[in-house]
Amino acid sequence: MTTPPASSPACPSAPAGAWPPGYRIGPAAPRLPAALIEAFRAIPVAVAGDCMGRSVGAIGLHGYHEDLAAVLCGPAVTVRVRPGDNLMIHKALMLVQPGDVLVIDGAGDLTQALMGGLMRTTCLVRQLGGLVIDGAVRDRLEWAEGGLPVFARGHTHRGPAKEGPGEINVPIACAGLSVLPGDLVLGDADGVIAIPAAEAELVLERARLHLDKEARIRATNLAGTSDPERFDALLRAKGLPV
Repeated sequence: MTTPPASSPACPSAPAGAWPPGYRIGPAAPRLPAALIEAFRAIPVAVAGDCMGRSVGAIGLHGYHEDLAAVLCGPAVTVRVRPGDNLMIHKALMLVQPGDVLVIDGAGDLTQALMGGLMRTTCLVRQLGGLVIDGAVRDRLEWAEGGLPVFARGHTHRGPAKEGPGEINVPIACAGLSVLPGDLVLGDADGVIAIPAAEAELVLERARLHLDKEARIRATNLAGTSDPERFDALLRAKGLPV
């Protein structure tokens, strides 16, 4: 079986048909402008979700960094692995750039941890922007030390295998969240969302307008001057005589 050559550590490639079944390393996605990524740090996940139809985002993940104020924000490097196996996660950590967010499709399996404290050390050295794992972690106390936002499905003491297969920089589904390589991944105390790279500027514009609107509503709520017609009109439209 042919071993796929790599054109460079940052952007490996292989001739058509050269990858063994179940293995693939796609090219690194173009990076969003640094200023755009930084601007999203001021956007709550709930607001971004409101601006994307209120029907997208990961489901069932928990923050293991235990810092409610921590914000995960960066371009996605995607990984798909066999449940309980982290061989290709180790390879992905060789390819990431500072600020990248590793998004891992582990099929939601909780029988074996995909990452633990030793890999956390590697993530810190590589200056990873964060982790989103549809699977389990272990060594909870080390993740709780902070310095790296990590969202995972759950935890277990049982360690992973390193046999493969797996894929890097391919489209994945992670806890109900569709993610393409290079998408902007945003996470906070409310959850995790992925913003398609091509829509990031538009979502940022909408989110800023949404925050302005919320500020006006909050001010009227605090002053006790909110307009009851805002909801009465909705109720009348549904047939309730108010």
